[in-house]
Amino acid sequence: MMSQRYLIKNAYAILTGLSGDAARSSCTDIRIQNGKITALGQLTQQANEQVIDAKDCVIYPAWVNTHHHLFQSLLKGEPQGLNQNLSAWLASTPYRFRGAFDEETFRVAVRIGLIELLRSGCATVADHHYLYWPKMPFDGAAILFDEAEKLGMRFVLCRGGATLTRGLESELPQALRPEKFEDYMADIERLVSQYHQPSGTAFRKIVMAPTSTLHSTTPQQFRESAKIARQLGIGMHSHLSETVDYLDAAKAKFNMTPVQFCAEHDWVGADVWFAHLVKLLPEEIQILGQTRTGIAHCPQSNARLGSGIADLVSLEQAGMSISIGVDGAGSNEAADMLSETHAAWLLQRARKGMLATPQYEGGSFEGGADAATIEDVIRWGTVGGAKILGLDQVGTIEVGQQADLVVYQLDDPRYFGLHDMAIGPVASGGRAHIKAMFVAGKMVIENDQIPELDMMELAWQAKQSVKVLQQRSMEMAKIA
Repeated sequence: MMSQRYLIKNAYAILTGLSGDAARSSCTDIRIQNGKITALGQLTQQANEQVIDAKDCVIYPAWVNTHHHLFQSLLKGEPQGLNQNLSAWLASTPYRFRGAFDEETFRVAVRIGLIELLRSGCATVADHHYLYWPKMPFDGAAILFDEAEKLGMRFVLCRGGATLTRGLESELPQALRPEKFEDYMADIERLVSQYHQPSGTAFRKIVMAPTSTLHSTTPQQFRESAKIARQLGIGMHSHLSETVDYLDAAKAKFNMTPVQFCAEHDWVGADVWFAHLVKLLPEEIQILGQTRTGIAHCPQSNARLGSGIADLVSLEQAGMSISIGVDGAGSNEAADMLSETHAAWLLQRARKGMLATPQYEGGSFEGGADAATIEDVIRWGTVGGAKILGLDQVGTIEVGQQADLVVYQLDDPRYFGLHDMAIGPVASGGRAHIKAMFVAGKMVIENDQIPELDMMELAWQAKQSVKVLQQRSMEMAKIA
């Protein structure tokens, strides 16, 4: 069957995901054939092409989200964890509810999270899925891939898990018990053989992703997991240096910095990326930059948990690959890529501005408004993430690249009065109306609608699922 051919015409602006002068195209039209971008320019309609009029619209590459926990889509604004820092929040919210999930509630959570992302213009999701325990009654991986496929999204399963417990949950039931290392590695091999596509156009990838670098595994197993990942040709991912607690824990357990510990156990390199990296020492930035390790920057979760703001500018200058993730909705009540990139843009500037001091104390600058441009943020949120995930034909609007792109129609008052509409989706925040969105040349959103999605039904399922989880967590607490 011949794939649908499209011609997008009359765009107000096309932002490409590229650097420098190439960040904005001078073209107005894009041709899509066989899943790829085949021409950019001022183009004339050909036979069998469906025309999409993008007048007063701006076109971005589809977003790439490099760190999520989709199960948390049913844990937004959970009261016990709402005003807690990371460690207390982990115990209050994700760990307390984790054993309450079954196949049905997990599927609803995944669907909500993916739909929320898709409606922001996100085509590729890397989910750090760590709901694993011995004798699990359902296969989370199968559900994740199934739900992503139904929506036409690219999906990277970062297979989490723990072979040690963190101590926060030692008295809790089966769902919080650690796995045996050999079982974890056997499942990674099963997932790779069943799902993993090594190509730069892949729709499915598997990543080695122990839940925490310092707490989830022994040092020997941590090193072994890196060896196995590289033998299998898959990427590596985990959380690192989200708060100062990582510095304290690494010193107390290993007498090293967190990054030093990772480097000593082969967990740095161009095939590795870490979520957060908020609290880094200068020597750690040097190691990460020299080894071309990547970051999934999660500004809204880091702000909500009071963790801080990662210094993306310094990390990129050091040589790191920068990408953006939304983290779990349990610590980010708007887990979508438009609000995340909006926050990334603002917070890089706020971070630098916080360092400004008056001239009479030796200060040399007034504020941080030069810290990150809209074009930087788009690059980080698209091609930056695609590169980290091994999707080298995704993330930019160029001839020959996969046609993963979003046509935003800026018809809401929040965009009225913009002198340059091109920056609207990131600079103005909110959720821009999507006139059309494509993943590998397939239209996945048309006129802001996802085909066959009953939003009222989804809302009802969410409410019912939250009630079920609340009831189950209370029953589990009584047993414990």
